[in-house]
Amino acid sequence: MADVNLSASVRTEFGKGAARRLRREEKIPAVIYGHGAEPVHVALPSYDMMMALKSSNVLIHLDVEGKKQLVIPKAVQREAIRGFLVHVDLLIVRKGEKVNVDIPIHVEGDLAPGQHLLEHVLMALPVEAEATHIPESVTVSVEGLAAGDSVHAHEIQLPKGTSLAIDGDDVVIQVLAAQAEEPSADEETEGAVEAPSEVAAE
Repeated sequence: MADVNLSASVRTEFGKGAARRLRREEKIPAVIYGHGAEPVHVALPSYDMMMALKSSNVLIHLDVEGKKQLVIPKAVQREAIRGFLVHVDLLIVRKGEKVNVDIPIHVEGDLAPGQHLLEHVLMALPVEAEATHIPESVTVSVEGLAAGDSVHAHEIQLPKGTSLAIDGDDVVIQVLAAQAEEPSADEETEGAVEAPSEVAAE
């Protein structure tokens, strides 16, 4: 898993006005919590945090005004249209402890010949892993699968020290038969045979 070093400062101002001031300073608000400690409200450098989040479940060595914390992102809020960071929740972790996280699923291989559709029932796989050894992703092969086939959670190979946090029989990916397109209204009209009109009675 990726790990980065970031510095943060404790913040004492809250609300929309304070958040706008932070954005002008190219910072974002965040909360650090976990292990029974009181939540700590901090400000993070927005660009550095954005780059760190490019790696799933990144491990962050955080320096909060001289106090060192080991944290992972647990919730990320982004602006709906432009996508910039709005707020981040950071969970305190320790070496050796287990945490529940979702890891991305990468699919490889070609489906069997024919008209098939691949449906991702889950986009990420819930697992339990050591906080400092969280897998960046898992790979699932769909080679040769056809309509009606599926991949269950227990069939996915996980790295050593990582276990499923969902039922092993849960479907992760399934293959569906492609549906034939329904004819359009114009096509239905062209294919119809016009009935003869009735002759008006004299």
